[in-house]
Amino acid sequence: MIPKIDLHRHLDGNIRIQTILELADRNAIVLPANDVEGLRPHVTITTPHPGLVSFLGKFRWPMAVLATPEDCGRVAYENVEDAKSERLDYVELRFSPWFMAAAHRLDPAAVVEAVADGIARGVKEFGVQVGLIGILSRTFGAAVCFQELEALLTFRETLSGLDLAGDEAGFPARMFKRHFQIARDAGLRITAHAGEAAGAESIRDAIKILGATRIGHGVRAMDDPALMDELAEGGIGIECCLTSNVQTSTIPSYAAHPLRVFLERGLLATINTDDPGISNITLDHEFEIAAPQAGLTPAHLTQAKANAAQIAWGL
Repeated sequence: MIPKIDLHRHLDGNIRIQTILELADRNAIVLPANDVEGLRPHVTITTPHPGLVSFLGKFRWPMAVLATPEDCGRVAYENVEDAKSERLDYVELRFSPWFMAAAHRLDPAAVVEAVADGIARGVKEFGVQVGLIGILSRTFGAAVCFQELEALLTFRETLSGLDLAGDEAGFPARMFKRHFQIARDAGLRITAHAGEAAGAESIRDAIKILGATRIGHGVRAMDDPALMDELAEGGIGIECCLTSNVQTSTIPSYAAHPLRVFLERGLLATINTDDPGISNITLDHEFEIAAPQAGLTPAHLTQAKANAAQIAWGL
C-alpha cells in the first residue's frame, strides 16, 4: 500500500485556534476575539484573497502569540499530533525561524532548537515519520536570510532540507544564490517556492540558481510546455497545493489547476496541504474534495501518491 504523505505543510501555518487563544491568554496578548468561532475569520481563509501577500496576512495573530521558544515547540509538537489524527504515515513540516521569532524578537536559533525538540517529542509519542525543512523567508531580505540560515545550520542534523518562501515576485531567486550554495555544501537538499507568485522563469531560476530538486507550487509551469518537459525529464518534484492556490488567487478555480496536466505529462507532481490551519483543510479534503474538482481521476490520485513516495526525503 502506498503511504499517506504530505510533503508541503508549513507548521507555522497550522496552529490550532484553541492554541492561539491559550497562548494569547498566557502571554497577555489581546486578540480580536476571545473564542474559537469569533477568532476563526481572523486566522483562516473564508474567501479567496487577491494574492499571496494578502493571504499571508492571516498569519498575523498566529505569529503574534509565539512569545517564547517553548510556544514554538508546542506548535511543532501539535503539528505531529495533527498528522497522527489525519492518519498520515509521513509528513514533511517546514518552518521559517525568523518568521516565528519576529513578533517578540526571539532568538531564531532558540526557535529552531525548540521546534526540533517539539518534533522529536511528537515523533516519539505519536509514531509519525517526520522530515523537518527549514525556510529562508525571502521577504525579510538577503541579509536577514543569512542570519536565518546560520540559525538553521546550528541544528543542521535535525533538518532534511532547505526551502525559500515568501514574496517570490519581490525577492527573486538570484538574491539568495550564496545562501543556497552554503546550504548545499552543508548537505541540505533544496526545495523552493516558485511559479506561484511569479512566472515560469522563476521555476527555472530555482533549479539553476538555487539547486532545487523540488518546487513548491510550480503552477506557472503550465505556461511553458518546454519547461514542463524539462521538469519531467529532470525528475523535479512538484509540491502542488490545490486549495491554497485557489485561496491565493494564483489559480481562479480548482478546474483551472494544472495538476492534471502535470500528471499526464509525466511530472512528479504531488498533492499537499500547504497551510492547513489557515486554509481550514486536511489532506483528505485535498484528495476527496479538491482533486475531483480539479479533474483528477482515481488513477491520477494513485499516481500523485506514488510520486510523493518517490520524492520524499525521509522515507
